[in-house]
Amino acid sequence: MLEADGLHVGYGDAPALWDISLTVGDGELVAVVGPNGAGKTTLINAIARLLPIRRGRLRLDGVDVTRATPQEVCQRGVAIIPEGRRLFGGMTVEENLEIGCYRRAARRARSESLDRVYAVFPILRERHRQLAGSLSGGQQQMLAIGRALMARPRLLLVDEPSLGLAPAVVDQVFEVVQAIHRDGVSILLIEQNAAKALEIAGRAYVLEGGRVVSEGRPGELLTQSHIREAYLGGGA
Repeated sequence: MLEADGLHVGYGDAPALWDISLTVGDGELVAVVGPNGAGKTTLINAIARLLPIRRGRLRLDGVDVTRATPQEVCQRGVAIIPEGRRLFGGMTVEENLEIGCYRRAARRARSESLDRVYAVFPILRERHRQLAGSLSGGQQQMLAIGRALMARPRLLLVDEPSLGLAPAVVDQVFEVVQAIHRDGVSILLIEQNAAKALEIAGRAYVLEGGRVVSEGRPGELLTQSHIREAYLGGGA
């Protein structure tokens, strides 16, 4: 589904990512883990075409989208849950959700999608007329996920969903990500909480200093002492 081949991405004259190659197959849940400043958000923004790609190729379903616009990528069934949620705080919960219906197919299925989101997050139905800015952090993350689901994506890009959330809420968010995956949506999960990400991912990439330093299935990565010590506190 998604193929990144030798991506180089930067900000102005400053390089941020070097020679990044990764894939997400149909129905896969793939994680990218790494420390702060590793380039994880830069990577996901480049894939969403929010940042220019200097070198390399990006393909969706075999089609080259290296120079595509964000809107063109969205029309191909890609949705992003950005770091920090980026909701419209002065708009209601339901108004924020409806913004997700930007694809033509999504607009036609608006009512069905809204019912689906409210079934996953009953608290959003209860607060559908409440301003998004007045929600708790966990509820805002639920709303950000719900907004992305309104686009009826085939590939979901999820950037740091655990950021700033209490542990119990983090568990709930990861359960929802798993449920979305079970419904057939491919997912690229960007996450600093390596332990949680590796629990649910089928494959993972480790990003450090703008480069992929390791990749494989979670069980394989956890046999590497560097990975255990850096991301899991050294436990076996």
